[in-house]
Amino acid sequence: MSATLTDQANAVSPTDTEPFYGWRFIRRELPDGTIEWDQVPLTYEDVLHPEEGDQVTHSSIHQRRWHYLREVFERQVADDPSAVVLDDVRIEWDVPDLRPHGPDLMVIFGVRERKNWSTFRVAEEGVRPALIVEITSPETRGHDVMTKVDHYELAGVPLYVIVDAVERRGQPGVRLIGYTLTPEGYRVLAPDDQGRLWLAPVRVWLGVRDGEIICYDESGRPLGDHLALARALQEEEQARREAEARAMEAETRATAEQRARAAAEARVRELEEALRRTQQNL
Repeated sequence: MSATLTDQANAVSPTDTEPFYGWRFIRRELPDGTIEWDQVPLTYEDVLHPEEGDQVTHSSIHQRRWHYLREVFERQVADDPSAVVLDDVRIEWDVPDLRPHGPDLMVIFGVRERKNWSTFRVAEEGVRPALIVEITSPETRGHDVMTKVDHYELAGVPLYVIVDAVERRGQPGVRLIGYTLTPEGYRVLAPDDQGRLWLAPVRVWLGVRDGEIICYDESGRPLGDHLALARALQEEEQARREAEARAMEAETRATAEQRARAAAEARVRELEEALRRTQQNL
């Protein structure tokens, strides 16, 4: 029995009526026993309830926010060996008829053993996420701001936060939406007077500055500001290049001075030798 892959260029082409969200491979056995894997585009519903191995496309801005938040959250829970931060891992709930999701970020406490999860099974692990963060994309925003609010409430997620990519006057920006679980269900998480949301599980204030997300600690100190970090890295690289240029210039100058000194010393020796010969001839 052999396996082949169908032509990908044709297989992943989106339809005329639906955007392209990503793809998955579908196993198909032919009458002769040959196995073929068809690469097919994901539907809007597939993105809401993914299967293991699904490949969902993301923009560079989405990925940058995603990586930034993961970095901050991991640093905040680093002293708790039972805490894990999972990104883009499928989660299977212990709620009847609630199908799995694939959150952008989950923070989970009380994990007995760290594993290489493709699917985190709540019933098997005995714990559920304390915090879920979704970062919206225009094509699937409805899932995050509407459908998942109901689903995560039903799943018993204590804190659900949405980093909502929006446009204002033609300029890209972001707004924050939070929901906290109460006995009556989700209620909107009230921001502070600076518009920040308190994410208690990770001890972080999540805010927006200059149109981009930024995290602060309890005292208001920025945590891993990726824009500032990028600027700092650029400044550090520029400083390194300038230092290398100065060092090269100094080395060139030192070499020139050394050559000049050697030439002067050689000239002195020549004059001394000439003087000695003159004195001998007198």
